[in-house]
Amino acid sequence: MTSTQIGLGMAALGRPEYINIDPKDKRDKSEEAFYKNAFDVLDEAYRSGIRYFDTAASYGKGESFLLKWHQRRKHSDVLFGSKWGYTYTADWQLGYQGKHEVKEHSLEKLKEQWGFSQKLLPALDIYQIHSATLESGVLENTAVLEELASIKRSTEVKIGLTTSGPQQKEVLEEAMHIAVEDTPLFDTFQVTFNIFEQSALSMLEDAKTNGVKIIIKEAMANGRVFPNKNYPHYAHIYTFIEQLAQKYQVGVDAIALRFCMDKVKPGYVLSGASTVQQVKENLKAATFQLTTGELEQLSEMAINSEDYWQERSLLQWN
Repeated sequence: MTSTQIGLGMAALGRPEYINIDPKDKRDKSEEAFYKNAFDVLDEAYRSGIRYFDTAASYGKGESFLLKWHQRRKHSDVLFGSKWGYTYTADWQLGYQGKHEVKEHSLEKLKEQWGFSQKLLPALDIYQIHSATLESGVLENTAVLEELASIKRSTEVKIGLTTSGPQQKEVLEEAMHIAVEDTPLFDTFQVTFNIFEQSALSMLEDAKTNGVKIIIKEAMANGRVFPNKNYPHYAHIYTFIEQLAQKYQVGVDAIALRFCMDKVKPGYVLSGASTVQQVKENLKAATFQLTTGELEQLSEMAINSEDYWQERSLLQWN
């Protein structure tokens, strides 16, 4: 078994709508219902051994729910990660037609969002630039980088970044060389990696060699690893994943998570569970290990990165 720990990502727990391929989500989407569900899922995750919880300023009430849960439960062995750089704009409006979150990688936005995120201290272990890109200029913004270094010095919080899009590899490569006062700034990289999208693998290996901790997100490709008639071009992949699921007596979700654990050996791979049952199913990924041959076959199922992100951009918020 790898030393990878399964963490809980809160993208689907703190806001009523998220990128999804299932339009049949009929849950009660009131804030009260989400608050209760978040507590139930967080409790189940902790009871099942999860100790790392990953949220963001833009995850609706994600940071607030996590803070309230922590204040109530007072667990001394939990670690949190949060992110700054996006603002949640849908304001719990179901069917919101505008952008649900707006990116702003400015010094002002960092200071504003850190104002709340720091309430998660001392459990806050990692503070991340949310979806850093070359286009946003954040990796060249000296004022922002120095502020992050200052947060790191004064709190001992690790500084990280998350990536999305076809240029993940280039973003990570640039970030690897950033230092403030001769000290490397980034301690963690949170990267999209899954059976379909494996383009950043070589950079992840380099980063680990240089002491950067890797966190894997979107291991289930926003649900696209599950058999879906809308993706007939993945039929052969679905068949193989389902065969593995039957062999190991787990769900497709566990196979997808296990692939990331065995292929990358990251520090954490994130479950995006939004229900107690999903937490239980996801954690079955820790009960088996893929063979070398199975790992090789799944590795060969990666698709072109540009195609992956184009397909993802068509997914609806619901």
